[in-house]
Amino acid sequence: MSGTARYSPGVTQRNLPDERRPANDGPKAAARNRAALVAAAREIYAESGLSAPLSAIARRAGVGQGVLYRHFPDRAALALAVLEENVQQIEQAAAADGTDAARVLGVLTWHQTESTAFVGVLHADGADSRSGTPAYAQALSRRVERALRRHLPAGHRLGARPEDLMIAIAMVSGAVTGPTREQRERRALAAWRLLGVEVGPVRPFAT
Repeated sequence: MSGTARYSPGVTQRNLPDERRPANDGPKAAARNRAALVAAAREIYAESGLSAPLSAIARRAGVGQGVLYRHFPDRAALALAVLEENVQQIEQAAAADGTDAARVLGVLTWHQTESTAFVGVLHADGADSRSGTPAYAQALSRRVERALRRHLPAGHRLGARPEDLMIAIAMVSGAVTGPTREQRERRALAAWRLLGVEVGPVRPFAT
């Protein structure tokens, strides 16, 4: 499985070819290190899911684990920083002028095909405290639901029953498999088609 590399204090940054090695130039370095960690976490989570070792994320970002923990005290804080970006894009798409359910679903589907970690969040809807699902994942899932539900017209098949929307999203998430984003997108669109749901262009929301 990708992302299993271990942090070793004896390994210098020169020996890690995929590091970004942010420069250490005072206050700017902190912001740059945080951005590098979030970017690295997004890549590692896409490869290995939310359970990927934090040491692999620090290595990919080109920083020590101490730097990681200064920005993100635990695994949940880092995952939240990454997944927050996914959810914010869906909320922005839902708030845009002239948008509709199909366009918002297109943005949602883009993030489903980009991030296995985000797919896990979309399975969190309705989970209770005994499920082991992190509270932040449940909260993010509810925000996705609210953003989409506001655009469901009367009689839309995803709004027939309160639970139908997130069940359908979870079903599509389960179909999002494959080694490339293009393959995952084809499978996601096929799943929506089988559900009889129209989806707009599959792309990130352009701010």
